[in-house]
Amino acid sequence: MRTAPTHQTSNPRTARETLTTEKTGTGPLAALDQVPWHQIQDSTGSAAAIPGLLVHLASEDAETARTALGELRKRICQYGFVVEQATAATVPFLWELAQVPRVTCRPQIIQLLKNIADARQWESIATAYPKLLNHRENPVVWEQKARQAVRSRRGALEHLMDENDTEIARATTELARALED
Repeated sequence: MRTAPTHQTSNPRTARETLTTEKTGTGPLAALDQVPWHQIQDSTGSAAAIPGLLVHLASEDAETARTALGELRKRICQYGFVVEQATAATVPFLWELAQVPRVTCRPQIIQLLKNIADARQWESIATAYPKLLNHRENPVVWEQKARQAVRSRRGALEHLMDENDTEIARATTELARALED
């Protein structure tokens, strides 16, 4: 008699070690510790949880990755158009994970990058309320830095366009269009 497989979530350290090369310390998440996550903000406050979410996003377990992506989206691109201070720091990791074949939600990661590239919420508000630009924490700057972070890695689009997966190709085409202007 067959039994259903038991669900085992990977712990963040194990998943991170899997995505980095022990000898060289390279890989999509190798630089996570170089970002001062405790000193920057996401939509919930401290961005300290973002590294763990990125590690879980890289999980081979689709449900774990999907849950992590949903939480990450709320923290860095709430409602699909409101970016936060931590968004720009997160974007390079999203680009890297979008290129790792074993990551289960690559099309959704690419869609999140498109949402970030399209974000103009704070700029729109600043047009109506210019005093927003005088605040110590300037969300317009966060938005600009986040969009620039997406644009700076657009060289990966060609690699992603070569994928045989139609969902990845569609999401990549949409992202490429968003980056044209």
